[in-house]
Formats: sequence, C-alpha cells, structure tokens
Amino acid sequence: MGITTAILKVKEHRKSEKIAEVNFLVDSGAIYSLVPGKILDELGIEPYREMTFSLADGTALKRRVCSAYFEFEGEGGPAPVVYGEEGDEPLLGATTLESLGLVLNPFTRTLHPMRMLMARLKK
Repeated sequence: MGITTAILKVKEHRKSEKIAEVNFLVDSGAIYSLVPGKILDELGIEPYREMTFSLADGTALKRRVCSAYFEFEGEGGPAPVVYGEEGDEPLLGATTLESLGLVLNPFTRTLHPMRMLMARLKK
C-alpha cells in the first residue's frame, strides 16, 4: 500500500463563492475528514460540537467538528469535518468519500465513482 493524496475544493455550502483548495491525505479508514482550522476560519465555517478522537498509538484528542461542502472533479457533497489544530494534517475520510460517491482503489491509489446501492421491496 502507498500514500494517496487528492486535491479537493472546500467551502461553507454548495453556493458559497469563497473556496479553498486543500491537498488531502486519503484515509478510507478514517471516519471524518480534517481541514486546518485556519482554512475553515477563512471560509467562515464555525464548529458546532466537540468530539474525542483516537490516534493510532491510542492517544485521545479532543477536536471541534463542523460541516463543510467538498468538491472533487465537479462532483460535490456536504460532510462533517474536524476543525484541525496546529500540527494536524488535512485528511480525507470515509464520510466525505461516501458523500461524494467516491471509493479509493487501493491498488492504483486513485479515487473512482462508487457503485451506488439501495434496497427496494418487491410488490
């Protein structure tokens, strides 16, 4: 396995004109994405809650969480985002990938549209 990065546009909501392009480390094992707080502040995105997260070594960290709108290659969607603090790196997690309808191909280390599934009762 290798490291996968992707540049996505981040903004407050779909119609926002203020946009930041962020280079993310793609981690399909992470639940939420993380954007540096400085960028979120510039976009006018404010945290609305605090959550506890665990690092790989078991260390617990508290971080604020907010919502943002993400775009990748013309497709977009909203997702929760961790308000990054000093030393935190931008991270693209599973919730954002799913919101955008994307899946990480671990062999080619590229993002692709996911096969969208739903259930339907037979009549």
